[in-house]
Amino acid sequence: MNTLYTAEALATGGGRDGRTRTADGTLDLQLAVPQEMGGSGGGANPEQLFAAGYAACFHSALQMVARQARADLGESSVGARVSIGPLDAGGFGLEVTLEVIIPNLPHAEAQELAEEAHQVCPYSNATRGNISVTVQVAQD
Repeated sequence: MNTLYTAEALATGGGRDGRTRTADGTLDLQLAVPQEMGGSGGGANPEQLFAAGYAACFHSALQMVARQARADLGESSVGARVSIGPLDAGGFGLEVTLEVIIPNLPHAEAQELAEEAHQVCPYSNATRGNISVTVQVAQD
């Protein structure tokens, strides 16, 4: 891989109940374990950060494949749901659902673009074969 950019972040404190900050200071968040996982809530958590990053990255990939196909995405959007839970073999795992909305295109064409984006998105490539990722195209 020919590296184009490297992001750096540091987590301190209690991990999920700590703080995370990027090296350049553009992101500086207090973290908290969600109430659903027995924590106090009230702060960001790693799953939210992963969901935000995946949604943004996938939307960029979608825009790239749409430009190549000369397709009009209109006011498209991508939502990401990241779920965490215990694995049968021990430890914890993640699942992702990506909801793609492309209001200007027929469902079949929108689905084809979403599948193409799933092949080029760096987050999709990183997770492929490791966690379950479902890509759903919804009608707006």
